[in-house]
Amino acid sequence: MNDNTNEEEIAPEAEKDEQVEKKPSLGKEIRDYIVMIAVVVAAVLVINQVFLINARIPSASMEDTIMTNDRVFGNRLAYSGDKEPERYDIIIFKFPDDPKQYFIKRVIGLPGETVEIREGKVYINNSVQPLDDSFCPEEPLGNYGPYKVPEGCYFVMGDNRNKSNDSRFWVHTFVTKQAILGKAMFRYWPVDRMGTVG
Repeated sequence: MNDNTNEEEIAPEAEKDEQVEKKPSLGKEIRDYIVMIAVVVAAVLVINQVFLINARIPSASMEDTIMTNDRVFGNRLAYSGDKEPERYDIIIFKFPDDPKQYFIKRVIGLPGETVEIREGKVYINNSVQPLDDSFCPEEPLGNYGPYKVPEGCYFVMGDNRNKSNDSRFWVHTFVTKQAILGKAMFRYWPVDRMGTVG
């Protein structure tokens, strides 16, 4: 009885002594690295195509909210399903006059509304009170409209209104919901101004 117990207790130690450490082959290590890199690349592509849009701002049209050469992430899922853009959202979209280009502007007019600009101030549906323009870096100028925003479309303007190429000047004045790629959410460059945008 005691002999059997001793044999059972000793056996695992004997097996450990007999084990030889096997080093993974160079080929296997390389294959593992390739698989890991492929998984990371695939994850980045999925995130970029499904969840986020990455945008670099090439002009001054959104200053001082977003500066020239800033880089921002947009949320591609912000308007999925029944979710609709709201007034003052900053959106990234396909430029109506050339869908190969992406633009970034602020939503001003919503579907079905009438937008009129008098002496730089924006009025919705003949209201007496103009919309808030405190985000504009200088006093907006000019008279435009009235514009009747079609259903399913949006009237957009840059915050730097005196230097913005926006709905006031395009051949195709309005941005359709289908053309909206995402809602601008987060500035990640430059690092010293990293943070949410809006």
